Amino acid sequence: MDGLLPELEVIRKDFPILERQLAGGMPLVYLDSANTSQKPQVVIDTMVDHLEHHNANVARAMHQLGAESSEAFENARDKVAAFINAPSRDEVIFTKNASEALNLVANTLAWARGPLEIGEGDEVVITEMEHHSNIVPWQLLTERKGATLRWFGLTDDGQLDLSNIDSLITEKTKVVSLTWVSNMLGTINPIEKIARRAHEVGAIVVVDASQAVPQMAVDVVESGADLLAFTGHKVVGPTGIGVLWGKREVLDQLPPFLGGGEMIETVAMERSTYAGIPHKFEAGTPPIVEAVGLGAAVDYLGHVGMDAIRAHEHAITAYALDGLATVPGLTVLGPLDAALRGGAISFEIDGVHPHDVAQVLDSRGVAVRAGHHCAKPAHKRFGVQASTRASSYLYTTPAEIDALVEGLEYTRSYFKLG
Repeated sequence: MDGLLPELEVIRKDFPILERQLAGGMPLVYLDSANTSQKPQVVIDTMVDHLEHHNANVARAMHQLGAESSEAFENARDKVAAFINAPSRDEVIFTKNASEALNLVANTLAWARGPLEIGEGDEVVITEMEHHSNIVPWQLLTERKGATLRWFGLTDDGQLDLSNIDSLITEKTKVVSLTWVSNMLGTINPIEKIARRAHEVGAIVVVDASQAVPQMAVDVVESGADLLAFTGHKVVGPTGIGVLWGKREVLDQLPPFLGGGEMIETVAMERSTYAGIPHKFEAGTPPIVEAVGLGAAVDYLGHVGMDAIRAHEHAITAYALDGLATVPGLTVLGPLDAALRGGAISFEIDGVHPHDVAQVLDSRGVAVRAGHHCAKPAHKRFGVQASTRASSYLYTTPAEIDALVEGLEYTRSYFKLG
């Protein structure tokens, strides 16, 4: 199949969990990577090595272990900055996940003064396909500040309806926040086009890149984003670590998010002053070993090559869409053209609840997700409460897609659907 990674079997051997057998001797077919990716041995080994040989707090301990830990932590920041082509390492802020990164932005904008201040009459624009992490923080912000929340709707094939972009993004708009790749519909959004319109009216652009960074080459400068968030556990890294990148001129204008150690310059009983970026936003002991693991993860992805990973995802997604089209009564939610989407494919089968689909597939060793995928408004737009989602990654094989399709055919017979 054109586009597949040529070293696919070698890559699969890097991920020890893929050798796992489940109950009944079923081999694991892992198709839930949009939820969390599996981890290569090098990430596991790097984290264990740090804990075994270099464990100490960072920027505080004035001894050899402290120096080694601090160096490893800051090296991870350098690696992440290079991975997303950030102009400066100081623009990379470590958080615990993408949700925290997005909440950091929304909360600090609520407290901002000057050009970034948001008040009555101002507007924030999002989209109907957002993950809840990029809806609820903006609802809270606009409620607290008396601003108005507006959003792009969706077309019937699961793309953003941009027909009203000029009337939706206006001089009243202060923030446009949207996902780059939908975690439910798989849709790849035209970030640069939307960013250009936002900047024409002086708005800042916030991008949830949680599904984009794992599967395509991301250049934060070319994207047009002012702030961009993603999470470590979807890029073959560990949980408990996320990233917020922001333009220096934007981050410098935002107030601190959390107070505590490391984010200060001086503290007196009367008042405190704050450190520069990124430390202004990294209060307390950070996720040290998780950051080290994330550094190893982006190194691994860089070695494979993000363009090659994107080509692999495109090929596997096209193969999956073709396979799903053969299952009677199955409807894919989102674009049917693999070139317009990422590797997450949500679908429904007439007459079977998504949870039942997932449970039957699990009995055959096929791991998928079922539910609303933290995207309830997008499900409502298409008139469904929930869906089943299969999501591939760089280690997914055509044979695993075959197992999915066979499992869905078995599901139909199991529920006597003909």
